Amino acid sequence: MRIVVIGSGFVGLTHAAVLAETGHHVVACDVDEERLAAFRSGRAAAIERYVSEPGLSAVVRDNLGRRLLFDCDVAAHLGGAEAVFLCLPTPPQPSGATDLTCYLRAASDLARALARAPGRRRLVLVNKSTVPIGTARQLRRILDEHGLAHVGVASNPEFLPQGGALEASRRPDRIVIGADQPEDFALLRRVYAPYVNHVRIRYIETTPETAEAIKYVSNALLLTYISFWNGVGARLAETLEGVRMGDLRVGVTADARISTWGSYVGNGAGGSCFGKDIRSLMDQLGRRGQPIDLLRAVYDINQYQRAYLLDRAALEAGFNFNNKVVALLGLAFKKNTNDMRDSSALEVIRALLARGVAGVRAYDPLVDEAAARRWLDPRQNHLYERIGLHGSAAEAVRGSDALFISSDAEEFRSLADTIAGAIAPPYLILDGRRMIADHGKLVERGFDYLAVGGTLEGPAAAAARQRSVGIIAA
Repeated sequence: MRIVVIGSGFVGLTHAAVLAETGHHVVACDVDEERLAAFRSGRAAAIERYVSEPGLSAVVRDNLGRRLLFDCDVAAHLGGAEAVFLCLPTPPQPSGATDLTCYLRAASDLARALARAPGRRRLVLVNKSTVPIGTARQLRRILDEHGLAHVGVASNPEFLPQGGALEASRRPDRIVIGADQPEDFALLRRVYAPYVNHVRIRYIETTPETAEAIKYVSNALLLTYISFWNGVGARLAETLEGVRMGDLRVGVTADARISTWGSYVGNGAGGSCFGKDIRSLMDQLGRRGQPIDLLRAVYDINQYQRAYLLDRAALEAGFNFNNKVVALLGLAFKKNTNDMRDSSALEVIRALLARGVAGVRAYDPLVDEAAARRWLDPRQNHLYERIGLHGSAAEAVRGSDALFISSDAEEFRSLADTIAGAIAPPYLILDGRRMIADHGKLVERGFDYLAVGGTLEGPAAAAARQRSVGIIAA
């Protein structure tokens, strides 16, 4: 089939590349010519500057010029298209409501272009962006205003985890299609032919509203899992002596009814979806008079989790951050991506600067300085001048007074020797992802270690116990 994908961000590029890989002829369109030039180059470094996903640049390169093209001119490719996918940004407004400005402007521009396109063959306009429930109806009204009865509308939400998007797109657990017309379902069955009637993949055809709701409820439930373990499991292990977080997780999730996903406690979930989507869902339900207490609690727990280890460091270890230098490992919101959108590290940095640190020495395996400065630009906040970007974990740790681990990059699992070789105690390690499995070696050498879901270990812990005994005796 001939397919147009509008928007070449994380979702758009992945979707376009995998559609081309499965045999379709795909044109990915974007207004950013520099981005498209990078994709046209086929060079991994150029592609990954914009979208860093394991294996994706190779798929783009292998299909370039044969089944995958990149162009700024959408209208030039509408004549023979059978499906047009909208993969556009839908950011949150300050209130939490979804900002559809970009989406609706693109939809209107597309409708005008379709009205001028030759022929009246059936094609379907497919939304993959996460949009408020009922947006497909808005899209239908825009098309009707331009006399485009032959253009169908469908909702086809994406379920792509960053860092594993290529695999999830090639082998999805589900494909959800929301439409009204049999012709539109039929067209999309052709798009997704390898997955229809698959023994493992659930291919769901439903209403547009249900398809839109499935995405929101899925992300809200996933964040609920994360917030439950952080808000209950981690709190128990941090508060009650003798409760072991690892054993607690294994024992609870041994029940087949309870998912292991989300049970690894940490300093909050980030990225472009969870926080944005749950806030949008709160807005959509709240404006209709429905209670949103559960959703708000889930969101608030996740927000609290991001930098609370700094409070624990001050309270339990007696650590004063003022004029200290802190190493920060992990700027992206998770491993295998360079995406810093809604990253917990950004909140950690803001909290450290508010506490008066002299400097932050940051390192991330995939985030280069240019990417980091898009979020930490000294021209936007002069305090960001205190942030230095470094080329390795060892380099970031040298010369610091404390360390905060904020992402689950695999190389951080073996940090014990790196830390011991780069710095000497007294030194405080705040492990926001429980990454250092052999942290006991560091404690034995005199380092202080404080992790999410754990109690303080090291000399500071002994000093704290002595203070407690003194207070009780007094």
